[in-house]
Amino acid sequence: MMAAGAALALALWLLLPPVEVAGAGPPPIQDGEFTFLLPAGRKQCFYQSAPANASLETEYQVIGGAGLDVDFTLESPQGVLLVSDSRKADGVHTVEPTEAGDYKLCFDNSFSTISEKLVFFELIFDSLQDDEEVEGWAEAVEPEEMLDVKMEDIKESIETMRTRLERSIQMLTLLRAFEARDRNLQEGNLERVNFWSAVNMAVLLLVAVLQVCTVKRFFQDKRPVPT
Repeated sequence: MMAAGAALALALWLLLPPVEVAGAGPPPIQDGEFTFLLPAGRKQCFYQSAPANASLETEYQVIGGAGLDVDFTLESPQGVLLVSDSRKADGVHTVEPTEAGDYKLCFDNSFSTISEKLVFFELIFDSLQDDEEVEGWAEAVEPEEMLDVKMEDIKESIETMRTRLERSIQMLTLLRAFEARDRNLQEGNLERVNFWSAVNMAVLLLVAVLQVCTVKRFFQDKRPVPT
């Protein structure tokens, strides 16, 4: 009976939305992803808030544009340069532990005067606050008596499932970025093949017309006919 009550309490905790409590502190920062178009000769920066003593993983890919490269920099809230990549197609960087404040991510395409770039980047946070929340609900649900099913086992199973689901979502996002980059490359190659095929066809037609005209001139008799 007690095990059934604990299971019911756990199910209600999982299904009901979280309730905000005054003075409980700010909500945890969520992971995010963004795709944007970086014009030629331009630099664009983004700011992301981060909690203290957490892990921040930044991953970016250039999925469109000539050369598929871009300059990338990452600065701490204090203005310290943490990462500097020059003309790379992709990159993965981890900051651990993080400082409380706004991190600055910049993508620079100033070296390109013609081609714009389509850039995808993703931010992944791993905060210690999640572990504290899990321990909090475990203490609130677990009764004083021994249960048939230990709450620690349930907590470990849920935590493992959550971690694997988050990793699966990240892998699917990266696969979509790779697919978009490959599709852009194929479309660009198709456009170039069609253009040069049209040029070759036009050259062949021009050469054929010139050959016909030249051969006709060889058979024209321009000598005067005697009367």
